[in-house]
This record gives sequence, structure tokens and C-alpha cells, in this order.
Amino acid sequence: MKIVVLVKQVPDTEEERRLNLETGRLDRAAGESVADEINERALEVALRYKDGDKKGTEVIALTMGPEGARDALRKALSMGADSAVHVLDDALDGADIARTAAVLAAAIKHTGFDLLVAGNESTDGRGGVVPAMVAEHLGLPLLPSLKSVDISEASVSGEVALENGSLAVSASLPAVLSVTERAAEARFPNFKGIMTAKRKPVATLSLADLGLEPVAPAAVVLSTSERPARTAGKKIYDDGNAGNELADFLAAGRLI
Repeated sequence: MKIVVLVKQVPDTEEERRLNLETGRLDRAAGESVADEINERALEVALRYKDGDKKGTEVIALTMGPEGARDALRKALSMGADSAVHVLDDALDGADIARTAAVLAAAIKHTGFDLLVAGNESTDGRGGVVPAMVAEHLGLPLLPSLKSVDISEASVSGEVALENGSLAVSASLPAVLSVTERAAEARFPNFKGIMTAKRKPVATLSLADLGLEPVAPAAVVLSTSERPARTAGKKIYDDGNAGNELADFLAAGRLI
């Protein structure tokens, strides 16, 4: 079985994220970038199946992004992925969700697969629709936002958490699935995995390799402004009338 896992390099959530005020896009150079944790959980789902599937499973990590996105692929390889594919093209700078999904679907077709596994949403965009859009491009069923996954040679099934319970879903392969933060906790790369990752293949694909033409971004940022600095709050000192002052303050803010 060939399992493709979508991975992504995102800004570290421990740091403040900023927009580039000239382009209106996320300023990725303003802080450190890391592999998105939700994608690591998706990779863990694939690796656990590989661990128990004798020798018949190949796990491929796939990303689309700038040169720095290769770091996320290297981590995926150190965790246990067999190979990686990096879609890299300057024409994809600023690609929106629709364009991203179309290019990823083309790369997945190019690579070949039996199962596609992804996180339900990235921590930088929070769109939460890329897996569904990729599934639509591929013409395949989507098992969305799974909290548990069971993969077999011919099918995949899982459980979706709902507000008042859970929903059991299943589909024959090939299929697409996405997982939530309640899915399997990702393993840490060990020393052997880190050293082995340096010898694993990483293929680089351009739009031309995928038979796609450059397309201008459909969404254009017209204006940007920096968030104003937070002003100091009002201090209330209790001289016997603090309760009334606090009530007046809350009432002025329509909080009571």
C-alpha cells in the first residue's frame, strides 16, 4: 500500500505572527518555523499502519511551499516516512486555498497513492477545507476530522466526534482522510531515524513537472494596517466606592 501524508511548515505558535504590510501575507521570516503538529499526527497514523503491515507499505510525505518547507519533510523522514515530495515553484507564492488544493491534487496523482492522510486544518491558515477540496479534485470519498482511524488493505474506517456523540464512517480505497488533535500522538524521531533521513530521497516538482500553468492569485490584498498597540487598562482603587466604579465601567462597556 502507498500512503501519502500531507505535511506543512508553519510559523511557531509560541511566537507572535505578523503580516508583511507590503504584501498582506504572513511574514514567515519574522520568526521560527516548525512542522505543523497536526500533520505529524496524520503521519503517525500512516506509520502505525506501516509498523504492523509487514513490508508492504510505503509512506510518502508531501508538501507545497518555499525552500524552507523542506525542513518539515526532513522531520517526517526522520520519524519514519520512506520518501518525500516537495512541490516548489516561485509561481506558487501567495497561492490561495483553491490553488493549493488543485496543485496538491496534481502532485498526489503524479506520485500515485492508495490512501491520502492529512490534518484537518493547519495552525497558520485554519481554513480546514484543503482535504475536502483535494478529495473533490481526485474524485474520491473523504473521511473528515477523524479522532480514530482503522486502515486495512482494501478500506479505511474511523470515528468522527460530534457534539452529542460520535459517527462511524468508512470507505473503500483509494480514499482521503483527515485527523484531528485527538488522533494518535506523534512519535519523536530517534537518533537512527535522524541519521537515516539524510539518505532518503526527496523529489522536487515544479508546476511544469505537474503539467500545470502559472496562475495569478485569485485573492488580492488591497490594504493592510498594523494592529494598534494595546492601551493601558483603567485602574480602580478601593476607597470605599470601588464597587460602584466597577459597575459603571462594566455598564459603559455594555458588559452588564
